[in-house]
Amino acid sequence: MKTVLISGASIAGPALAYWLGRHGFRPTVVEIAPALRAGGNRVDFRGRTHLGVLERMGVLDDLRAVQTGGTAMRFVDAAGRRLMELPAHFAGGDIEVPRFDLARVLHERSRDTTEYLFGDSIAAMSDTARGVDVTFASGTRRTFDLVVGADGVHSAVRRLMFGPQVRFVRHLGYYVATWGLPNDLGLDRHSVLFTAPGRMASVGGDHRDPSRAGAFVVFAAPRIDYDRHDQDQQRDIIRARFTGMGWEVPRLLAALDGATDLYFDAICRVDVPSWSRGRIALIGDAAAGATIGGMGTGTAVVAAYVLAGELAAAGGDHTVAFPRYERLLADFARRCQKGGDTTGRFFAPRTATAARMRNWLLNRPPLMAMMLKTAEDRSTDIDLPDYRFSAVSGPS
Repeated sequence: MKTVLISGASIAGPALAYWLGRHGFRPTVVEIAPALRAGGNRVDFRGRTHLGVLERMGVLDDLRAVQTGGTAMRFVDAAGRRLMELPAHFAGGDIEVPRFDLARVLHERSRDTTEYLFGDSIAAMSDTARGVDVTFASGTRRTFDLVVGADGVHSAVRRLMFGPQVRFVRHLGYYVATWGLPNDLGLDRHSVLFTAPGRMASVGGDHRDPSRAGAFVVFAAPRIDYDRHDQDQQRDIIRARFTGMGWEVPRLLAALDGATDLYFDAICRVDVPSWSRGRIALIGDAAAGATIGGMGTGTAVVAAYVLAGELAAAGGDHTVAFPRYERLLADFARRCQKGGDTTGRFFAPRTATAARMRNWLLNRPPLMAMMLKTAEDRSTDIDLPDYRFSAVSGPS
């Protein structure tokens, strides 16, 4: 039985582990966090490709039970007057769920056939003729037949494979942050957004807990040198950019210190010339990521299905499976990524004139319909193989 080490227990990792277990592999998932990560944005699936894979996994009903119903976005001025509104299905697609609920469902479905190692990470790897020798941060050493990096935009596996992140991660001129706070404004689950040149701040209620809300901010900036693991530094960056903005922004900033679920990152995209090298492959955001707006969650779930299926179809031979996996999905993933290229400019135009133009255009129903149709078309134009389950064993 072939062993596969997967780095990352967010979305792509557990989804891949699920399919590998069904095909007779023995997956291990290592995750640097001590447990599944709580919080995070809502994520959406749209079109027959995404929903088809979720249905094949048998998780569609589980996700429908926790779906948010989509999130409408109402843009307002400093006095709270409506300027423009995007319907719930614009951001929510066919089904929208909290990221944590998706990760939890995938973990529950995969854990019977998967070894999960929380609180550890890959420190070093050596690809050899007999397997990949892995040294973990904990000091443990093990050998696996294959290794897959499902560890996001800032993938450690990709860095160990190909070199520094800056070669593959392109900054798109904006940063994004989210955090939780009390719902003192009495908001429903939909979001209210306020923009100033180069900045956007929003807040919306939690669809399950009326006492809670979530802040979401975007701001324009060149690449910032900061410690990704230092949340106090990230809080300082957010305050420096949003202090004095007006509207409800002081209330949002006041909740920063008490927030235990702060997320902060650049809006960026990942472009890697090849998704594999030897016995090591990349999946999800590690291979073709887009921080926001690039349908990365749906792409990750589709990629997990294809990568596991190609490994099974090839009898575990990675020299056959890895190239086929990339040929099937590379163009699809890159088309989806393009949606993230303009996300920052859409939410936080750099000038007041650009913001007024956005609002004017999207208040025109025909243009709104065209934009919604474009988003749908990006996710539904790929036909996937129907992989049959079969146990995979044999020499590595």
